[in-house]
Amino acid sequence: MAGNKLVYVCSSCGTPHEKWQGRCKGCGSWNTLVEEITEKSSSKSVSLSDKKPVSITEIESKEALRQSTQDSEFDRVLGGGMVEGSVILLGGEPGIGKSTLALQTFLHLTGKKTLYVCGEESLNQVKLRSERLGTSNAELFLFDETSIDLVLNAAEKLHPDYLVIDSIQTVYTDKSDAVPGSLSQVKECTSMLTRFAKKTGVTVLLIGHITKEGLFAGPKALEHMVDVVLGFEGDRHHLYRIVRTHKNRFGSTQEIGIYKMVPEGLLPVLNPSEIFLNLTGEEASGVAVAATMEGNRPMLVETQALVTPTVFGNGQRSATGMDLRRLNMLLAVLEKKGGFKFSDKDVFLNFVGGMKTEDPSADLAVAAALVSSSHNLSINQKYVFIAEVGLTGELRPVLKPEQRIAEAEKLGFTKAFIATDSDKRTLAHKTSIEVFPCRKLTDVFSTIFG
Repeated sequence: MAGNKLVYVCSSCGTPHEKWQGRCKGCGSWNTLVEEITEKSSSKSVSLSDKKPVSITEIESKEALRQSTQDSEFDRVLGGGMVEGSVILLGGEPGIGKSTLALQTFLHLTGKKTLYVCGEESLNQVKLRSERLGTSNAELFLFDETSIDLVLNAAEKLHPDYLVIDSIQTVYTDKSDAVPGSLSQVKECTSMLTRFAKKTGVTVLLIGHITKEGLFAGPKALEHMVDVVLGFEGDRHHLYRIVRTHKNRFGSTQEIGIYKMVPEGLLPVLNPSEIFLNLTGEEASGVAVAATMEGNRPMLVETQALVTPTVFGNGQRSATGMDLRRLNMLLAVLEKKGGFKFSDKDVFLNFVGGMKTEDPSADLAVAAALVSSSHNLSINQKYVFIAEVGLTGELRPVLKPEQRIAEAEKLGFTKAFIATDSDKRTLAHKTSIEVFPCRKLTDVFSTIFG
């Protein structure tokens, strides 16, 4: 009879270790090793299969079959809808609204059978939530079970189109002696669900928790096992939530979906630029508007900067919504090429509405907001900034400038600052906005500040 073996597994990357140590030899993370009891595998003869390799030219290509979720924002982040037989991981902080989003999505999918596994709540609690959402669906079946073997058995009998596991940390299998939620249990259960999805064509949605560092709970291999990884972000004390694609084997990873939390559930926000802008018309120093792109969606985001004299030896640096290293680079460029001194000042940067972006086109707006706050000079609220800033202080063109300018035009902006080297079609594009091409940062500052 096979015995059990005690190993230490990294909670970040899943690398096993014979004994405990402070640092993982796989990913280099500190204090991430946890105890796991695994069953020693006995030697078994390998059965040979009649399968043979197939030439790629002999394989018939087929388009992935998608099913719309009847939710424009959720379809956007999925790349057009859920793919048949795919495994989707939806993660977020506790109380952010993951279960609400999943439940309302499948309540609206009429004509399709869904098996919703309630691992964290009772059937009555889920029923009460559906009544608060104001909708019902006779094709949605609830199952309060945490044994993954019983769940798969019920799914084989019901033959659903969709299977929802809420949450993957609560289910377990008898194949592992570890407790539910442990690394080995999460990995084994996900592996069983993935095999079931590929075999039957059932679309599986896994709801998962994230750690305090903002990472998905469980080994990193969990994200490699699924087809789509979605992150549900936002402050539960505010109205707006963002679904962001971290991985998608069937579409882009640059898309985001935006929702507004109301008593009736999560409502899609069709014009997100309005929630990230100050529409009062009041001018203030340290405020500039950037035109970013999230996938194929142009979005205007208000950038706020606060620059004050420091009371310490070295100035503080804080960035919300932008990589702190990017902010430090822009500060260095402004000091070296613009002659603005920030070394003896505290700098705080914030993107309004909890927006996060990695689009370098926000560089120019950030630089303008920093100089505006440092010199206490306001920027016209009808100006929009669309350019990346290089290390020599030059402005570099960005992708899809016409779409960004069109979005700004729709919201009533009057002047757009872009790079001189932008596509000639952008400069020749007929619009009510005055397009102002600039080559250097100093060209922009001399225009807006005089």
